[in-house]
Amino acid sequence: MSGTGVLPIAAPTRRLAWTVTGTAARASLKGLVEFLVVGGATLLLFPLVWLLRWATDLDTSELIVGFVTFHAAAVINDPHFSVTYLLFYKNARARWFGIESDAGASSVASKKQRLRYVFAGVLVPLVLAGWAISAIVTRSAVSLGLMMQLMFFLVGWHYVKQGFGVLVVLSARQGMFLSARERGWILTHCFCAWFYARASPADPGREYLEQGVVFTSLPHPPGLEAVTQAAFWLSTLGLGWALVNAWRRNHRLPPLAALGGFLVTVWLWVVYSSVDPLMVYLIPALHSVQYLYFVWLMKRNEARAQEGPPLFRRPVAVRVGILAVSAIGLGWLLLHGAPTFFDATLAASDTERAGDLGVTPYLAAFVTFVNLHHYFMDSVLWRRDNPETRFLSRDHDAIPRPASDTARGTAPDTAPDPDTAGQPA
Repeated sequence: MSGTGVLPIAAPTRRLAWTVTGTAARASLKGLVEFLVVGGATLLLFPLVWLLRWATDLDTSELIVGFVTFHAAAVINDPHFSVTYLLFYKNARARWFGIESDAGASSVASKKQRLRYVFAGVLVPLVLAGWAISAIVTRSAVSLGLMMQLMFFLVGWHYVKQGFGVLVVLSARQGMFLSARERGWILTHCFCAWFYARASPADPGREYLEQGVVFTSLPHPPGLEAVTQAAFWLSTLGLGWALVNAWRRNHRLPPLAALGGFLVTVWLWVVYSSVDPLMVYLIPALHSVQYLYFVWLMKRNEARAQEGPPLFRRPVAVRVGILAVSAIGLGWLLLHGAPTFFDATLAASDTERAGDLGVTPYLAAFVTFVNLHHYFMDSVLWRRDNPETRFLSRDHDAIPRPASDTARGTAPDTAPDPDTAGQPA
């Protein structure tokens, strides 16, 4: 009798210990993978590119890294642009006009958000398309060059805002929330980093060749670099205060992936991106992986929520797979197929006739258009006001919101902050 009284107690205890250990191990592995995909892999790539350069030389290593990243762009960089179109223009009519979709009342955005959709989805592409077409028709390398410089200026904004989104969303997924004042100081640091990165180094107005187009950059004096550098370093005090204050309130710092992804994005991808010549090739791919991770989180959770009753949609793997294949195909069309066709049929094939506009003006126009439009769409798509961002919440909480919440224009605290764009270039 004593045996029968002990065994039922002892056996479950051992199973529970194994279960807890296995769960902790899976959680640790998941956290490590998340840290790597949102930016942590940068820290591993630095020693690898240093080793590559030591084993060969700068020219050879640059050729190798450039070759790999160029071909990898077809499944990493390009889809990160094109998937934004698939997300942004899905159910466009319902989004723009506040029509309830089959997802219910929780799919209806606020009026302010609907206006943002129209601005980024209609007005911005019309302006950009008109700008690009007029530059090509008038064969103005100056005009197309200005459009490219706008792209270079805004890419820093896009990166730091995405880094901010990484910090806010991943912290919230672990139950840690930043106050409005803390977010304000962190955003101030982000913007100071963006301005400093853009002002450094000083530029008297140099001639550049980009996508075949020759143009002269807009000058910015050495004094601007010094001022923005001082502002950047002073803003680190605000960042430090925000983190310390968040630690005092929550009794912990943001999770490793959240804080690490943020610091890597702002400091290594934006401010000190040129610290290694080989990392310049890798940063756009790392940024794209970071972005695609959040797309995967949102669409996977959405598919899980809609897989069962009452909608009974397709399985998660099928829906996410279709989105991935569609993004790769659209990315090829926008950044390779269409511009190659137009350059081959409409552009001048002789370099002397082409002039400063080059023999691939349509490639330059398409790349610039897609980049700029991507920034504007992101500034709308990843806002808290977008009802779909509720699926960025913790996985088991990814359920539709009540209609009453939508009517008030609210969203779960785990959605990106209203000032967050991108996210998660």
